[in-house]
Amino acid sequence: MKKQEINITAIKQNTDLACGATAVLKKGEGRSLKAGGLWVYDNEIAEVKGNFEEGAVLSVEDFDGFFMGYGFINSASKIRIRMLSRRREDRITPAFLEKRVRDCWEYRKAVIDTASCRLIFGEADFLPGLVVDKFSDVLVVESLAFGIDRLKPLLLESLKKVLAQDGIFIRGVYERSDAKVRLQEGMERFKGFIGEPFDTKVEITENGVRYQVDVKDGQKTGFFLDQKNNRAAIQKLCAGKKVLDCFTHTGSFALNAGIAGARSVLGVDASELGIAQARENAKLNGLADRVTFTCADVFELLPELEKKGERYDVVILDPPAFTKSRQATKNAVKGYREINLRGMKLVKDGGFLATCSCSHFMEQELFGKTIKEAARGAHRRLRQVEFHTQAPDHPILWAAEESYYLKFYIFQVIEERL
Repeated sequence: MKKQEINITAIKQNTDLACGATAVLKKGEGRSLKAGGLWVYDNEIAEVKGNFEEGAVLSVEDFDGFFMGYGFINSASKIRIRMLSRRREDRITPAFLEKRVRDCWEYRKAVIDTASCRLIFGEADFLPGLVVDKFSDVLVVESLAFGIDRLKPLLLESLKKVLAQDGIFIRGVYERSDAKVRLQEGMERFKGFIGEPFDTKVEITENGVRYQVDVKDGQKTGFFLDQKNNRAAIQKLCAGKKVLDCFTHTGSFALNAGIAGARSVLGVDASELGIAQARENAKLNGLADRVTFTCADVFELLPELEKKGERYDVVILDPPAFTKSRQATKNAVKGYREINLRGMKLVKDGGFLATCSCSHFMEQELFGKTIKEAARGAHRRLRQVEFHTQAPDHPILWAAEESYYLKFYIFQVIEERL
């Protein structure tokens, strides 16, 4: 689908961007919307009155004419309309969108270190389908909905303006809209510069650890900012300890262990590119003598380490999402159970296990149940030390369940004695 971007030079701050069309819900539909959600599905709509272009902003009414809000439409998507505002007086204008962006920034300033952070988190920031990460003075953008793609130039200009008012000047913007989910929106996958090219290797500092972030070829937007506080949480456990970091990616948990004074750290990942970056990051922090990395399949390596009699004071499990759909949850449970069982067996008596799931569909209750089953299979007892979710720059909107995805536990692992 060809995108038709809003021409930011041809509009004024008070220009109404709505096309004048109206989507009417079927009687009895829109329950999620009425509960505070932001999505209207294709089978919930009775008709659309008036003409519209794909991605255009229109109004939404209930079957009886009650005004429900404004959103953008995409006939190619099962999520037919994504809402932008709920009040009739909140017309979708450039001024309204700038205020949304400003609200995002003011929230981040209040809750997290903004040197590098997620500035916009889609539905949870009431800008559905848009993700913007800030790595020092570089922005990385991910657009996952056709309507937000049309508004993207306007939103980015507003964001740079808002940041500049606080003395923060952005030297470059890179787009990482290469996720497969764009195909479900009838959109092509895309990655490339927005504006002038720049060096896409960006150095950031988080929790006292320096990283080289590859915004062009790294996973997702280049770095997983959502684990910022969880990485900090493991530091206090690692001084003088032997640590194993599984699914290390570019070494983030491993380096936090190293910077905290771990005696030795082994990071494992199946990605050769990730391991190469992790080794460079270890050198950058002067930790290459104590923090080492190996490229291997974690599921294959952990049983080998167990057979060799290896034991660790701290084991960290940060796997990728084992399921991206509700239908695949059953197989994901098997994966999480196996990896946690193997991880627990490698923890010394009284040591610690940090384990997480980044899948929205692996709900907290199910994840906890799976860990409990793994502990039973490993003949270990668990004492919960901490539980966290994603960092607050990835806010959880209670009316949008998909915004809650990361579950992170720290346990003390105790061998059965009774």
